[in-house]
Amino acid sequence: MKKAMVFGAGVSGNGAKNLLEKENYEVILVDDKRGITSQEGIELLKEIDLFIKSPGTPYNQLVKEAKNMNIEVIDEIELAYRYMKKVSPETKIIAITGTNGKTTTTTKIKELLDYAGIKGDYAGNIGYSYGQLLLDRQDLDYIVLELSSYQLENIKEFKANIAMVINLAPDHMDRYEKVDDYYDAKWNICKNQTKNDFFILNSNCENCLKREERILGKEIIVGLKKNRDNQDIYVEHKEIIYKGKALLNVDKLALKGKHNLENSLFILAVGEILGIELEKIQEFLYNTKSLEHRMEDFYEWGKVKFINDSKGTNIESTKFAVEAYENPILICGGVDKKLDLTPLIQLIKDRVKEVYLIGQIGENIQTLLKDRGYNQNRIFNCHTLENVMEVLKGRLKKENTDIVLLSPTTASFDQFKNYEERGRIFKELVKKNFD
Repeated sequence: MKKAMVFGAGVSGNGAKNLLEKENYEVILVDDKRGITSQEGIELLKEIDLFIKSPGTPYNQLVKEAKNMNIEVIDEIELAYRYMKKVSPETKIIAITGTNGKTTTTTKIKELLDYAGIKGDYAGNIGYSYGQLLLDRQDLDYIVLELSSYQLENIKEFKANIAMVINLAPDHMDRYEKVDDYYDAKWNICKNQTKNDFFILNSNCENCLKREERILGKEIIVGLKKNRDNQDIYVEHKEIIYKGKALLNVDKLALKGKHNLENSLFILAVGEILGIELEKIQEFLYNTKSLEHRMEDFYEWGKVKFINDSKGTNIESTKFAVEAYENPILICGGVDKKLDLTPLIQLIKDRVKEVYLIGQIGENIQTLLKDRGYNQNRIFNCHTLENVMEVLKGRLKKENTDIVLLSPTTASFDQFKNYEERGRIFKELVKKNFD
């Protein structure tokens, strides 16, 4: 019997394990927090035919030893794709990556497929294993994959029929030596495409344009501003223009904010590629609902509004959120991802009424704000969301039209399991304290 090692016992790792067992592999599951350790795993490598590295696991000695022993190292995305080509070769892939907007765009493309009567489902970085989805369903016309840079690092045969990079901005510098390494990992999404496939290019993203020559598929060009004569989709005078014709009124779109407008261009482009009636796409984009944890306007206390943007895990996403409101009260902080915080500090100084800091990176933000001359009486380093609520209870007044915005700028793992748990706890604390 063939043997495989799976490194990481999360959603991706368990999906890979289940798929491998379906393929009659004996599977050794390694996880330093739950079960066999990396060090113990090294001793077992001599028996291994295939090594699956989960996206969140480090390139530690175990991975290096596997490569040194010429064991093939792939990730669950590559494994699942190979399996799909065997058992469900007619199923097509729509693959989505980018620094911001991945989850919204992935979710809404899947919902658009439902709305148009096309069999589709989503998987990947959105919290459901691609491999497990294939085990559960083999009747799908399309699988919509949200892919992180981590999931794209070990692509070999994987190919998307429709691929897109929504945008690129610095992130995950705790993982990558250079920001271009992060961007290049994202750009693997178009690897192996042919002229029969499609790539949706954001013509307003400078870092995407620098990599345009690597695109192998047919380009569909979108962007908030028209900067090319052959641009397929752009925004002009509050209208989304599609092939020279005004198709959608920006003010009628259900998903609000500049970032969601960008996402809507990509959703429209996918609908056009798939031949969905333009009237159906219009109906969908005018009536769909925003996602939980992404600019979620979930509670009012008098005239005070609370916004849950726990999905805002980098500077660019927090910038989108802050700029959507007038002088918001910002709650931010979490894991230190080794990013240059200068843009965040300037954003807070220019546009934020008060800032409440939580998590590992709070002290650093506080110091940088004071150095930049932000009024220290408007900085509250509370460390936890519970403490934030205690301070806010004494400062907010029902009659004031304040916006309280949780948009953390970074990951949640120092205090929470994931951004969903962080957002859920935030909502619970708000309702408990401002009932």
